[in-house]
Amino acid sequence: MTNSISFNTEKINKYIVRWLLDYATNAKVNGFVVGISGGIDSALTSTLCAQTGLPTLCVEMPIHQAESHVSRANEHIKQLKARFSNVSSERADLTPVFETFKNQVSTIENEAALHLSLANTRARLRMTTL
Repeated sequence: MTNSISFNTEKINKYIVRWLLDYATNAKVNGFVVGISGGIDSALTSTLCAQTGLPTLCVEMPIHQAESHVSRANEHIKQLKARFSNVSSERADLTPVFETFKNQVSTIENEAALHLSLANTRARLRMTTL
């Protein structure tokens, strides 16, 4: 069974890379910084940024990360660096920062709310790092 919608992935890829280049030019930036998690979103984003030819810094930022996620992130970064000379990487282990923060805030009785707020904190720490 074939899909009635036909996608031209090469054309879409070129369109997005061109858009990224235009965005960088208009914003007067010299490249991209992308957080690498080991997931598909960061893998796709970093690959598209690397294809622009502009410097692309991949930052791995684990916070109590599963080893499988760390391995995938590192493998992706390694493959990008092999394919694109404009890709570099850094690692910022944010687990100690997260633990320090967690130990400083009040605990609440609602454990579900605590876990949600700490998940939000993890995201904010990563964005601040980038």
